[in-house]
Amino acid sequence: MLRSFEKELLGFKHHPFYDNAEIQTFIAMEDNKCVGRIASIVDHAHNATYSEKRGMFGFFECVDDEETAAALFEAAFSWLREKGMDCVRGPNSPSLNHQFAGCLTNAFDRPPTFMMPYNMSYYPKLIESQGFVKSQDLLAFWAKTGMLSNLNPKLKLAVDYAETRFPNMVVRRGNTKNLKADLESFVRLYNEGLRATWGFVPLSESEADEVASSLKLLIVPEMTTVIEIDGKAVGVCFGMLDYNPIIKKINGRLFPFGVFHLMFGRRRLKKVRLIGTYVAPEYQRWGLGIVLLSRMLPDILAWGIKEAEFSYVVESNQLSRGTLERGGAILEKVYRMYDRSL
Repeated sequence: MLRSFEKELLGFKHHPFYDNAEIQTFIAMEDNKCVGRIASIVDHAHNATYSEKRGMFGFFECVDDEETAAALFEAAFSWLREKGMDCVRGPNSPSLNHQFAGCLTNAFDRPPTFMMPYNMSYYPKLIESQGFVKSQDLLAFWAKTGMLSNLNPKLKLAVDYAETRFPNMVVRRGNTKNLKADLESFVRLYNEGLRATWGFVPLSESEADEVASSLKLLIVPEMTTVIEIDGKAVGVCFGMLDYNPIIKKINGRLFPFGVFHLMFGRRRLKKVRLIGTYVAPEYQRWGLGIVLLSRMLPDILAWGIKEAEFSYVVESNQLSRGTLERGGAILEKVYRMYDRSL
């Protein structure tokens, strides 16, 4: 995790998410040593979208001790009750639109991919000990690039069909000279494409600008695809190199020299995270998601990428799950979201 990003997401530096949200952080101390932390969050945009009085918890870290966990959660619950909340969901750090959501429930021997959370194996037990029950699982699929290059023939037919149905379709890389416009299309289609997805709250205009600004430095055009029909972007796919090996080396610090390690070291990275494949609702179910990935595949292979992660996929999103499973991707990691009453 880049330290500068975490300060913003924790509310210690300005982030546009908190233009319409509130956060209060708590830490647990024992013998002058920090043994846990938690944040209580009220996401007003979520509550307006779903007509709820739901608080969130996030940024949870704790030693393996139920009493410590209980003290942290009680502090978080008390603050949420004071804010008028009657139920709570998490982990959200700070929301599903940002980097760390869900509690890892398996594959603890696998390192996290860039912008994905990791926690110790006892965390689900600690959370469930406080009365939480499963709400929804967020899934991460994995594939070797060799598996992706041998797409099911039915998927190749889907690509051919889409090209026949939309003869004026343009499929291209992200434009390095106008990447900002492509990122804006990504955010627009993200908001449109996920409208009916569990827990989704649209990104505000200021959050969208923040996403575009923060990702611009890290995106490489080879890992992007844009589909245009009649000159308008109707599908986008953005992949992000797994920068975590470099971030670990620079201890999460971009400055003074970390940014150079990120830029000049990324050619050696061999894993990519496909963070989103989004198609405008009126063009969904015509195979454009497969078209987006198929354009990117030759560039991924030419880069030398050995493996790919597709994350997150909400478990109830049968369309996305089915597409990945038919393409040979393997369900690798499960991140659980929990609910409870206050």
